Amino acid sequence: MTFSTFPEPVPTIFNTDTELSSVNSVLGAIGQAPITTLDYENPEISFVYNILMECSVDVQNEGWVFNTENNYPFKMNSDGEMSIPNNILRMDVTEGQIYRFTDLVRRDGKIYDKLNHTFKFDEPVNFDVVWLFPYSDLPSVFKRYITYKASGRAATQLITNPQLTQLLAQQEAFSRAACMEYECEQGDYTFMGWPKNTAYRPYQPFQTLAR
Repeated sequence: MTFSTFPEPVPTIFNTDTELSSVNSVLGAIGQAPITTLDYENPEISFVYNILMECSVDVQNEGWVFNTENNYPFKMNSDGEMSIPNNILRMDVTEGQIYRFTDLVRRDGKIYDKLNHTFKFDEPVNFDVVWLFPYSDLPSVFKRYITYKASGRAATQLITNPQLTQLLAQQEAFSRAACMEYECEQGDYTFMGWPKNTAYRPYQPFQTLAR
């Protein structure tokens, strides 16, 4: 008796949630045919793509666990000035520093001290920052949320269909709920609001018996 050998099954991997697939999802939501490439010369494709990128900025600007970084150090150049990276959406001086009592803002791509009216600093300053990441680097759940958000915005601006707009709004709400679940799981937040990178050991009854 002979036994035939079969090749091991190879999992099929679909390249989903790319910029192209998301644009096609938005086009499908408004009743347009899908495309094979992102042709930015096409006004409709360029318009939908811009909506997708705008929604990506809007979502990331809220500040989630994947794009928020606390106590990030800004380095000074030889002139004592601190330049701001182009992919920073929001920033705030980290608490516990002397510069917390000054008024630091973004101006001309650099950190500006409104209290002392200068761009120059004596020492570096740490900030809590919110980064803007490329669409391809976002978690999948946020890509879906951005796609549904862009679909609703495109439906509102390009077509007049209240029922479709309401349906897309429901899908956007469901996808945002998934993002909130992701945020709670990945963020490891506590009800007591303890600072990051710290641990709290609650009271345990055996400690009384050990006295």
